Amino acid sequence: MSLEFTLCLISLFLFAGIGMPVAYAILLASLVYLFLGGQSIGIAGKTLMDGVYQSFILLAVPLFIVAANIMNAGTISDRLLRFCVGLVGRFKGGMGHVNVVASLIFSGMSGSAVADAAGIGKVIIDMMVKSGHYTRGYAAAITAASAVIGPIIPPSIPMVLYALVSNESIGYLFLGGIVPGLFLGSVLMGMNWFIAHRRDFGTEDPVPVRDLPALTVNAFPALLMPAILLYGIYGGVTTPTEAAAVAAFYALILAAVFYRALSLGAFYHILVESARSSAAVGLVIGGALILNFIVASENIPSMMAAAMVDLNISPLAFLLGVNLLILLLGCVLDATTIILVILPLFIPTCRELGIDLVHFGVVAVVNCMVGLITPPYGILLFVINAVTRIPLAEIIREVLPFLAVLVMALLVLILVPDLVLFLPRMLGYQG
Repeated sequence: MSLEFTLCLISLFLFAGIGMPVAYAILLASLVYLFLGGQSIGIAGKTLMDGVYQSFILLAVPLFIVAANIMNAGTISDRLLRFCVGLVGRFKGGMGHVNVVASLIFSGMSGSAVADAAGIGKVIIDMMVKSGHYTRGYAAAITAASAVIGPIIPPSIPMVLYALVSNESIGYLFLGGIVPGLFLGSVLMGMNWFIAHRRDFGTEDPVPVRDLPALTVNAFPALLMPAILLYGIYGGVTTPTEAAAVAAFYALILAAVFYRALSLGAFYHILVESARSSAAVGLVIGGALILNFIVASENIPSMMAAAMVDLNISPLAFLLGVNLLILLLGCVLDATTIILVILPLFIPTCRELGIDLVHFGVVAVVNCMVGLITPPYGILLFVINAVTRIPLAEIIREVLPFLAVLVMALLVLILVPDLVLFLPRMLGYQG
């Protein structure tokens, strides 16, 4: 490792440590490397522009963000909530179950944990607190934990970013996330059931069975979105990027025409907010592309791969070690940075050790999502604190049991690759 690269890393941690946004820290640290190495700053610009313009899949990111924001702005999320209340609200800890099921359904539309927590999450927290059966800290905690599922079940923005750095198929990555997402949802509902009985949470008034067909019909157009996306991608009708455009257009038609819940003013606000969110992600992507060029120039991934092979480390031990590192980094870094900057370092080693890259990618994304609720810097904890004003200490105290079962579920996914690879292999994946 050269002196220039060592100073680049020191600069990166120094800039990030003084509170500079991670995207700016990465960009400035990369420029430090180029300047000290006597290389032209134009290399940074060329690398960034080549990476962005040659990656058609990156267009999926802003399109999924637009779709999520439209879902939040219209009455679509409210209709989905009423459907979930009718479906599982009658059971012990019913509103907690509603919270998880709503996240499972909404995740098939947004691909973003933050969109899930800030949108439908705020509504359901208010419902849980007003019912009188749940403390506000518990309502916020299960909302944060269930939002973790959002980017695991397709569509998934983090998996799009992983596909960018690994050259794996987005379609197979999306398929690989379905069973783990349902598994995590089941684990969270099991923990909610256990806590509800232990604390003797009250039950909600059950929705009459005769009302369920009407609630289903009311929510059915929104429930169709995941099916349309998956059919488009796996039926060969659309590419993943085109499927993202279809998702945004379908959400717009639902909110504006079918449900008549979206005005021109609201649509303009959605586009502005989506542009800001996309720009924030784009800055991190740009910085990561330059930093990854530097890392490749230093030949670090190949050196790491060779070192791991020389150590004769087993694939399982490597997977466990990398996931422990990701879990620790998730306490202080956001998922986008980990996926774009950290994971590319380990991909060559995975290839050398024969580790399936779809399995590795899905497990790494799950791990990054668990990091979103890991104290002290879990971003979902801050998002929910910001939108609800519930004290952070209350949320952290209540989220720990859910964090524990999510980590155990992550371990199961690492040890049992078939949970991830079952669906992809059914549809032709040869990995």
